[in-house]
Amino acid sequence: MSPGTPDWRNSISFSERLQSILRIQIAYQASSVRNTSADAQLRAKAVESDTFATATSKDLYQLLIKNHIHNLEAVVRPVGAISDAELDDDVDQLLAGGITIGDYVNASNFKDGQFSTIYKAKSLKRFPSRERSWKGETVALKVTSLSAQVPPHDARKEARLLAVAASEHVIQLLDTFTAQSGDFVMVFPLVPLDLDEMLKRGNMSEDRAKLVTKDLLSALVHIHGLGMIHRDIKPSNILFQRPNGPACLADFGIAWWRDDPACEPSDRKILDVGTTCYRPPELMFGNESYGPSLDMWATGCVLAQLFGLGSRTLFDSGDLGSDLALIKSIFETLGTPDLEVWPEAAGYPDWGKMAFKQYPAKSWSDILPETSRDARDLISGLVRYESKDRLIAAEVGTFAHRAGSR
Repeated sequence: MSPGTPDWRNSISFSERLQSILRIQIAYQASSVRNTSADAQLRAKAVESDTFATATSKDLYQLLIKNHIHNLEAVVRPVGAISDAELDDDVDQLLAGGITIGDYVNASNFKDGQFSTIYKAKSLKRFPSRERSWKGETVALKVTSLSAQVPPHDARKEARLLAVAASEHVIQLLDTFTAQSGDFVMVFPLVPLDLDEMLKRGNMSEDRAKLVTKDLLSALVHIHGLGMIHRDIKPSNILFQRPNGPACLADFGIAWWRDDPACEPSDRKILDVGTTCYRPPELMFGNESYGPSLDMWATGCVLAQLFGLGSRTLFDSGDLGSDLALIKSIFETLGTPDLEVWPEAAGYPDWGKMAFKQYPAKSWSDILPETSRDARDLISGLVRYESKDRLIAAEVGTFAHRAGSR
């Protein structure tokens, strides 16, 4: 990546930006007793946002932040200015003790996302309408910089969809508010484990995999029945309170719902959805009219990992997440399709624009040699070129129910 291109901003995480804001905030507060914490935070946020928008490289961004702090010290406090080491200590102490975000205290970084950061924090707020009050308990805060979002990412839309999609196996939205910094905050129960982490620890038993499948499909039956498409089914968005506990579906940041005014028209949906190797082939060939079957392809890819591959993915999009690398991997595995195999493709805008090497289809017993016949049959019913031939969520649920109840 060239340091002078706009893409350099993607290399700075939300937590790095937060640290810059904290350093500026501390310098403002130290410069004068008249600067309240709230005022200093607002001014620091404005300075950092302006620097982030106007800098032409990461190095320049960091230099401008540093210069602003030292210029502030030189003008206001020429004697005894705060050193870089002292600033770093103050930031570390502030982060170690946690920060306060609205009615939530001792907030510390838990995970970073592309446009948001997840904090774990203690709730001072009581929710009398909930089954649990949550006051005094640890919760998760998803803090999103609205100005940094790029469609279809939309935190406010995510909150609306989560409120509609509330169910046993969809992550529970407890609260939303706008922080003093202007960031949008969603509050959830802290669900610390995800399927991606669990698969990296080792393969699951088939009975356990069936229970996870049952929970995931329960969530998909529910949201698809509402007219929603999740658009980002992958292991890291399937969460667990404990290793053997129930699963819930999270991260509706790019989800689509036919009844939400912020969503695209049903026949002009955004194609830049899903995550690398879980994206179905119709996206790469320009089909903007996709439906819930998009989630079912991704679910098949997840189940291939659950029932045999473990941390390895069914398809490989390469180190850079390239669409061409993904198409090649899909064709090498399932065979290069023609219109007899994939008649829908005739209506895709980008079908036929490139000639692809002809690969024969592998058998599913060769693709998933360690997987049971029942599980292979299920996965092969999901991972199909023709979207209308893919199993729907309710049909997949009949397989998962063979595992019985907990």
